[in-house]
Order: sequence, then structure tokens, then C-alpha cells
Amino acid sequence: MTYLLQQLLNALQLGSIYALIALGYTMVYGILTMINFAHGDLFMVGAFFCFLAATALGLPFIPTLLVTMIGVALLGVLIERFAYRPLRNAPRVSAIITALGVGIFLENFTLVFAPYPQHVPQLIQNKTWVFAGVSISSLQILIIALSIVLLILLDSIVRKTLVGMAMRAISWDKTIVPLMGVPLNLIISATFALGTSLAGAAGVMYALAFPVIDPYMGILIGWKAFIAAVVGGIGNIRGAMVGAFILGGVEIMVAAFLPSTYRDFVAFTLLLVLLIFRPYGILGKPRPQKV
Repeated sequence: MTYLLQQLLNALQLGSIYALIALGYTMVYGILTMINFAHGDLFMVGAFFCFLAATALGLPFIPTLLVTMIGVALLGVLIERFAYRPLRNAPRVSAIITALGVGIFLENFTLVFAPYPQHVPQLIQNKTWVFAGVSISSLQILIIALSIVLLILLDSIVRKTLVGMAMRAISWDKTIVPLMGVPLNLIISATFALGTSLAGAAGVMYALAFPVIDPYMGILIGWKAFIAAVVGGIGNIRGAMVGAFILGGVEIMVAAFLPSTYRDFVAFTLLLVLLIFRPYGILGKPRPQKV
């Protein structure tokens, strides 16, 4: 029982990181019905921003987190403005190829300046406590608590603010809503800023939990976060959260009770099975076809 509780705690930590990344996928899809395949690499850029802020600038944790979130958000807005906006009315495959190209560019651009894995210094004093045989560290508490706060904050922004109302309206009909005075480009830029800032926060947390980072770290983690978004129901914010914690739990439990090499196999199998029996995800709903 103690071992199971320990693994559940680990699953919460991993699921929290997946959730922050998955929200970027689901927000962009909800508004543009486009998969931003460069999103996993923006998570990687967040980890390197954390590394630079901690080493080159010597910033403590909170300023490092804020600088990283703002920096990645600005990068996300620039990518939307110069890479995705010109293709908004182009065939969807053009946007997909562009997103893949942006991801490859970010990987190789980072590789020029960091050809070897980098070690991120610990920004907080990590203490460990043991309760009933279950060990919990201050870093785990920080990652889980901060992720929950950010998830609640994003959910509140989307559901209770004018910007969030505009996001939901545009996701319903981005042709009619601008005719009512809603600034389409501004809201889409705000969506990218919010989604990518959360990816930056996830990059900071991952860099602290697993302090060796490299330019290709965002590929597999980005795909897994995308799986989490699809499992929960892509386009649904709460669904992305649910899918992330499910995927985190599945991965940790597989690694705990089976050979760890099965972890990725089970994750991708989960996606395939879900798409067969519930193609819209756990909380997702089919989009109405406008004619």
C-alpha cells in the first residue's frame, strides 16, 4: 500500500507537468482547429530559459519562473504572427508542415548554442519528509501546487473574463464573431501567449525535477502531452487536465509494475484504443458541422 501511494504521488507530479503542456495544444486547437506541433519544443525552450536565467543571470526561483513564462509567451506570439497567421486560410496541411518546421528550427537553433546536455542548478532547497512510509519532497509539493494554481487560474481566465469569453466565442465561430467587434488577431495572440507561457512553466518544473536538459527533450514529452490532450478531449481545457493526470498515472504505474521500456508503448496504445472507442476523448464533444 505504501509503495502504491508513493507511485500515486509520482504520478501527480508527472501529470502536473503534462497538464501544463497539454493545455497549449488544446487551447490552440479550440480556436484554430490546428495542432501546434512546435509546442513541445516551446516547452524545451522554457527549460533552457530556466537554465540561462539561473546560470547567466543568477536569478532565484520566482524571477526565473516569471522571466521564463514571459519569454516563452513572447516567442509563442511571434511564432503565431509570422509563421501561422499568414497560413490561417491556407490548406490545413500547410499549417501542419509549418508547425513541424518551426519545431525543427527551435531544436537546431538551441543545438547551436547548447550542443551538449546542460545541468540546471537547483533553485530551491529540496527537503524530504516521510509520512507513513511515503516520502514527499518540497520540490514535489512545489510542482504539484504550482501546477494546480496555474491550471485553476487559466480555467478562471477562460470562463470568467472578457478575454476568455472572446476565446470561447471564436472557438465556436471565428467567421461571425469578428463582425461583432471582437479583435480576432489579438485574441488569438493572447491564446498563444497563455498556452505557451504554461509550457514555459512546465519547462522550469521539469528542469528542476530532472535537471539534465537537451534540445531534443521536447519531442517525446510534447507527443505525450498531445496524447493527454486527445485522451481528455482536445479543445476542452478541463479534458486536457484529466487526460494529463490519467496519462501520468498510467506511465508511472507501468514503470512501477512492469519493465520501464513498456511505458511509451502503453502510452501510445492508450491513444489508439481511445480513438477507436471514443474518438472525441473523455470530455470532448463532436464539433457541429456548419453548412
